[in-house]
Amino acid sequence: MSTHATRRNLVEHQAEQFKPPVFRPRRSRWDDVLAAGRRLLDLQAGSAWRDLRVELATASGVVLDVGCGAQVFRPLLPPTARYRGIDTCDARDRFGYAVPDTEYFEGSDWNVAPASVDVALCTEVLEHIEAPEPFLGQLFAALRPGGRLVLTVPFAARWHFIPYDYWRYTPSSLDLLLRRAGFHAVRVTARGNPVTVACYKAMALCLIPLLDGRGNPARRLLGVALLPLLGLLAVIGTLSLRADWGEDCLGYTVTARRPLAAGSDVRS
Repeated sequence: MSTHATRRNLVEHQAEQFKPPVFRPRRSRWDDVLAAGRRLLDLQAGSAWRDLRVELATASGVVLDVGCGAQVFRPLLPPTARYRGIDTCDARDRFGYAVPDTEYFEGSDWNVAPASVDVALCTEVLEHIEAPEPFLGQLFAALRPGGRLVLTVPFAARWHFIPYDYWRYTPSSLDLLLRRAGFHAVRVTARGNPVTVACYKAMALCLIPLLDGRGNPARRLLGVALLPLLGLLAVIGTLSLRADWGEDCLGYTVTARRPLAAGSDVRS
């Protein structure tokens, strides 16, 4: 039997062996503490928070959070913003999220009026969308002329929420898809660099025996022994986010605008 024949057929893979806990909605100060700890140990989440803290600081008007999950980034919005979170009715079964003040929709009907949104927020969602082009077209249609899209996607990230994780995007593909949808002033920035990615992968190896011990005391003990290394990697990885270099990164933060009028170009 060939080596290829003895390896797993991942098409038949329907669940993750290692699955970190889902994010929690903010209900108390304790949730803020837990979220801060999560961002330190989850560089994907921490890097997205770092970027969106800047991108959302000046948001105003209606902010539509599409695929909002636990509404993680809602606390970053200023009081001038009117938040609306929507998600698919499959969010509980597929991703483990069911938040009371989220509007859940079925199919592709978001129940959002055309040109009614000032900022469309879409974080770590596009990789889970089977048909990204119609989805981006809906985001474009929801925005008012001159409205802004703020979007994040992973790049150096594990296969997650299996089997509902379909794509990894490059800056080239993001620019192409967004311009096809009608957006202008597309800007794609990297979250992290090769050092950040190396820390992120090494941290995952430290966390696996701790969070996925499966009742095995030896594995749990190994996880505890690796905690100092985990902490050191978290600090190095977080500090590395300050440097912008290389072609490998954790993911991308994307901004774009709907033009003020047909045929016009909006420059940021």
